[in-house]
Amino acid sequence: MGENTVTKIMELKSMSLGELQKKYEEVFEGAKAPSNNKVYLWRKIAYRIQELDRGELAEQTQGKIEEFIQKYDPINNKALRPDIAEKSDACKRAVRDKRLPIPGTIITKDYKGNKLQVKILESGFEYNNKPYKSLSAIAKDVTGAHWNGYLFFGL
Repeated sequence: MGENTVTKIMELKSMSLGELQKKYEEVFEGAKAPSNNKVYLWRKIAYRIQELDRGELAEQTQGKIEEFIQKYDPINNKALRPDIAEKSDACKRAVRDKRLPIPGTIITKDYKGNKLQVKILESGFEYNNKPYKSLSAIAKDVTGAHWNGYLFFGL
């Protein structure tokens, strides 16, 4: 990536929302900015500037990325998150909540200056080397008040 490209991308950081929206229209040839989120626009514009400088990804590479998303996407992959309707009654209870990432994932949250780290287990959760059955139980342990665990941890 050329030094000029890096400079262009770094200049985006100091732009206002209105300036980013105009820049988006410029680099995407008149397309209206799809968001009012500065970080999102900055990333999209930065990626496009790099594409214009270095060229787009080859079709083969894009196909490989799509293949990996289909195979390994922990949130949307049907193989990892089968529908409850497809399972028998005995399996329905064992199916994990689709909002949860795959087992082994670490959920992090900053709460009142403390960094909370919760590990997703096959059946349950681990926080401070202690097993929990629900995220709500962890949230209650941390805050002292009842919380919806998914809401507290932003899932």
